[in-house]
Amino acid sequence: MAEQKLLELKGSVEDIVFRNSQNGYSVLVMNSNGIAVTAVGCMTDVSVGDDLSLKGVWKVHPGYGEQFAFSYYEHEMPTTASSILKYLSSGAVKGIRRAMAKRLVDAFGDNTLEVIRTQPDRLTQIKGISADKAMKISEEISKIFGMKEVMLYLEKYHISALEAVRIWKHFGDSSVSMIEENPYILCSEDINVPFDRADAIAASMKRPDDEGYRIRAGIIHIINHNMGNGHTCLPLERLVKVTSGFLKTDADKIRDTINEMTDDSSLICDIIDGVPYIFMPNLYKSEMYCAERIIMMRQFPAESLRGIELALETFEESNGITYANMQRKAIIEAMSGGLLILTGGPGTGKTTTLNAIISLYKQSGLKVLLAAPTGRAAQRMSELTGCEAKTIHRLLEVEWDNNDRPRFTRNERNLLDCDALIVDEMSMVDSALFESVLRALPLGCRLIMVGDSDQLPSVGAGNVLGDLIASGKVPVVALTEIFRQSMESLIITNAHKIVHGEMPEIKRKDKDFFFISYPDSDIIKETIVSLCTKRLPAAYGFSPLENIQVLCPGRKGELGVTELNKRLQQAMNPPDKNKNEIRMPVYIFREGDKIMQTKNNYDLLWEKDDGTTGTGIFNGDIGIIETIDKASKSAEVRFDDRTVNYNSDDLLNVELAYASTVHKSQGNEFDAVIMPMFYGSPLLYYRNLLYTAVTRAKKLLILVGNVSVLRMMVENDKKTARYSGLRAFLERSEEYAP
Repeated sequence: MAEQKLLELKGSVEDIVFRNSQNGYSVLVMNSNGIAVTAVGCMTDVSVGDDLSLKGVWKVHPGYGEQFAFSYYEHEMPTTASSILKYLSSGAVKGIRRAMAKRLVDAFGDNTLEVIRTQPDRLTQIKGISADKAMKISEEISKIFGMKEVMLYLEKYHISALEAVRIWKHFGDSSVSMIEENPYILCSEDINVPFDRADAIAASMKRPDDEGYRIRAGIIHIINHNMGNGHTCLPLERLVKVTSGFLKTDADKIRDTINEMTDDSSLICDIIDGVPYIFMPNLYKSEMYCAERIIMMRQFPAESLRGIELALETFEESNGITYANMQRKAIIEAMSGGLLILTGGPGTGKTTTLNAIISLYKQSGLKVLLAAPTGRAAQRMSELTGCEAKTIHRLLEVEWDNNDRPRFTRNERNLLDCDALIVDEMSMVDSALFESVLRALPLGCRLIMVGDSDQLPSVGAGNVLGDLIASGKVPVVALTEIFRQSMESLIITNAHKIVHGEMPEIKRKDKDFFFISYPDSDIIKETIVSLCTKRLPAAYGFSPLENIQVLCPGRKGELGVTELNKRLQQAMNPPDKNKNEIRMPVYIFREGDKIMQTKNNYDLLWEKDDGTTGTGIFNGDIGIIETIDKASKSAEVRFDDRTVNYNSDDLLNVELAYASTVHKSQGNEFDAVIMPMFYGSPLLYYRNLLYTAVTRAKKLLILVGNVSVLRMMVENDKKTARYSGLRAFLERSEEYAP
């Protein structure tokens, strides 16, 4: 919308069709020059009869037709006695009904609103209005006038209506004065305006570059940016150096400001391994809670189940299974202690072991719940175990606060109803989510955490699985033996070679792991396109959209996600006069395109083929665009058995998915995976990333490119470095345990 010229629409509110009290999103019927118009957007108090001036653009919604989508609005306050009477009679002002509205207008005429606002004592002349009531009516009118002033003030800084709603709700009448005193309050968690925009507003006010407000906001910005890269904390001196360079401000001033912020608890400083680390308070509390709860679970374990050895032997006999030593150890640990990390690579029997644990728990009368971080991972867990598995968010019954942050209804006051919880894909669980899981666990509940510690860590901040294992405070059973049937798969045996720093077997031509050697990026590109569109469909019957996935280390470069997506789209779904398309900032979306959601959207409404409805499309979900409405820049997308309508704003969080990053593929598996092996950023070419990509393939893996790049990745054992406190807090908690 920002690229389009904003139009103006004036009119009066005839009806309020819908109103979201949390974020102010409204659907209005406006009377504009005698024509009924639907207007949609975010605003604060609005009532039938209000005269509004809206700024926005015309759109066509696929279900509701033409609408005026506004970004900014102003109340056009009525100025004549007749219009004021209509306005006050509508109930727009709390405490004024039709009869009282008439008495007020009869007394003050065209000046009624100004008198109410600035001379409330005069209202006591009117029958039925006490001094207390006069002040309340005046305050209500002042709110309406105040919001108008805030909107006008913020519009010149290109603050959207939704942001203005948040600002007004948070700061009220003081909004303008507070922003003028400190424009960086816009960066606060409740408002969430990006630092660069607040910095631009401050620059337009001629604020000095080294003022305290700017330095504090800059420090928080750097910490938040690094949280986005997975860190829960930063070494003090690293934070000083990076912030100083970012703000172009003296390092001593940065250091002094950090000291002030730790003194007033805006930040937390803790010493880990002799080095001072800086935390945001929420993540510090998360990791501290996780450590304390895990230690408590060790000190007060679940009651050991009786007859474990006999139960296991009976289970083996009745199912015709003989478990390996480490599998038996894991099963016995789960039955006795009830707190366990089960880890291992592909083909090592994790699923077989897990199924035994679930069955034996149920035989013992325990209520077992299963969960995983993503929808795809939960679905796969259900398929492998035969038991229902939910996403962690669904398990904890997520709700969303006024700022679209998750809030779980399952917590200390509303515990999960289970005796054992099994969480799969633990490498994907971040610190804040792990805290929420632990808070919802009943005392004495068993917790089995399953994951592959050699995979990439979580997208969110934290290194939960790695820290739990490294601390030595949680029982860990690592399955390392590859079973005979899995030995037949080169994908599995090569994955284990890669983990141990050995070059995979790439010369075999009769298995499921292939390396196609080409030194030239253009030839690599053409080969990948040919494999997706012709060779694999012809040789294996794979669908290019449903069975084949290209995975790349990163987004940029000739063989990055962005470029490959465009080439694959051109080959698999080229322009067609019979197919509608939408041009977005990075990609052109076309009917028939394979797309991926890149950010959780909990508000998107989906409908299943059987008519069942629900909400929520999540980061990493892959779908196909079925139809596009060019006029409204909207699309209907199918995700397996669900369809979803996307508007133009929703589509900003969607990208083509013919190719994806390895990070985005976590929790998913694909029949065939193709990965380019070509030089790029050294930060993305390391062993864990290669291993994660290889283990996404179920039936076929093809690497295309340069053998030296493959060797470089295998030899680069640089783990994804993460600053976190959980390991240290676990070790420290044990020291103080009674």
